[in-house]
Amino acid sequence: MAKTSSPKLVIAISSTALFDMRESHEIYEQQGVAAYADYQRQHEDDILQPGEAFPLASKLLRINEKLGGEPKVEIILLSRNSADTGLRVFNSIAHHGLKITRAAFSGGDSPYRYVSAFACHLFLSTNAGDVRNALDNGMAAATLLPSQGSSKSSGELRFAFDGDAVLFSDASERIFKEQGLDAFTENEKKSAHKPMDAGPFKSFLEALQALQAEFPVDECPIRTALVTARAAPAHERVVRTLRDWNVRIDESLFLGGLRKGDFLKSFEADVFFDDQQIHCTSASEYVATGHVPHGVANEKSEDNKS
Repeated sequence: MAKTSSPKLVIAISSTALFDMRESHEIYEQQGVAAYADYQRQHEDDILQPGEAFPLASKLLRINEKLGGEPKVEIILLSRNSADTGLRVFNSIAHHGLKITRAAFSGGDSPYRYVSAFACHLFLSTNAGDVRNALDNGMAAATLLPSQGSSKSSGELRFAFDGDAVLFSDASERIFKEQGLDAFTENEKKSAHKPMDAGPFKSFLEALQALQAEFPVDECPIRTALVTARAAPAHERVVRTLRDWNVRIDESLFLGGLRKGDFLKSFEADVFFDDQQIHCTSASEYVATGHVPHGVANEKSEDNKS
């Protein structure tokens, strides 16, 4: 990851996640590249409506206003458009008043390879293939799902994370999948004092906490929550792992297999990240949700494609 002049939180967002581009994408799918390019040029002054990531991006950028001085949050636009067909996207960014100045237009190729070059901590996209490639290259990434929940008007920004295969490695979840609950519980009890290995979102959580540290504790506009299917006694290893990492989570919910959606609604999450599609589908009824196609829960779908 490239060095920056000062520590900041950098998030890459695809144009299709930032704005609602379903209409133009349908033209691309049905009529091809030339028709799509012509459509975008003809409508480049028509403002795009917000997409799934728009509320999150807006809240993130407003944090700079709260801090003043040099920006501590940056949003990078990544797009499969060319600069020519992407002009509509930049016009829409300007119209909505988003302070986004850096972008990569990859002209039809996957833009995920620029995530590292821009020193990004997180990549959000609607393209599952791009997200999977980013994760395979050691980057935190998630596929944003269509959400039925409405964005919160509060100025506070709330992130919720699953544990295994997201913040932590999938080693424990693999034992659960392959050997069952009793073997998982016994392993976690035996390993309670052994920190878990990092998952793909550890570095993002650390960068997020560094941003939280810019504010007094009682004035911080960012709040985090761990929302996991784990329950006692498997909770102890989680607590000790976070302590070993010197990472603070504001709220921790050990649900013991209960549906996560109701709790995410109560937490008022702006976005939730989980590796299991079933949990993501449930959560998306209430909050913006990012599927993290990583770990043992996603290996079967990978095998089916081969």
